[in-house]
Amino acid sequence: IIMNKTLSGIALATMVTFGFTACGGGAAPAAPAAKNWDLCTIEGGTEAPPWVCMPEIGGGIAALGIAQKSPAGPGFQRTEAMAAGRDALARQIAVKVKNMFKNFTQQTGVGSDAVVDKLSSNVSKQISNQMLNGSKQAKYWVDAKTGDMYLLVVLDPNAAVEATKNTVKSSMRNEKALWQQFQAKKANAELDAEIEKEM
Repeated sequence: IIMNKTLSGIALATMVTFGFTACGGGAAPAAPAAKNWDLCTIEGGTEAPPWVCMPEIGGGIAALGIAQKSPAGPGFQRTEAMAAGRDALARQIAVKVKNMFKNFTQQTGVGSDAVVDKLSSNVSKQISNQMLNGSKQAKYWVDAKTGDMYLLVVLDPNAAVEATKNTVKSSMRNEKALWQQFQAKKANAELDAEIEKEM
């Protein structure tokens, strides 16, 4: 009798469970796939490494170079992507140098706008010529859908700071009136601080 009651209880529990499942319209819907925050989405909906969307690396100066798939092969494609990345680095350097001069001249009152603009342009070109040859590929990724190649191109931040300091001061010496102002203001520390902040 006890066994019959136990079996009846089990049967009843099974029927109740089945009834709830049937009323619920079948199995519960699958949870949406979790977003992978280690990837970014580029044009066409393709997921790519995060540095493709945000090209940066350890506080250094970094830029993205992209080259379309080429019949000339991956070696040519990589050369194209490196060139694009270096162009982007040169633009970044120009902005950083301009900001550095702007902040420095505001703090110290050294130099007229015309002289500073001329100096900023010359320094940007010189630093770009020096530094871009030392730039290197840090990472790469190829889009499986399009065959496009993406390179993360970087500069050594310490080398960028030293090159900027040397170039700025040698260029300022060529502008005698500016150099005399600079020496009179004893603005070396302020200039170094601005270069280190920007570069």
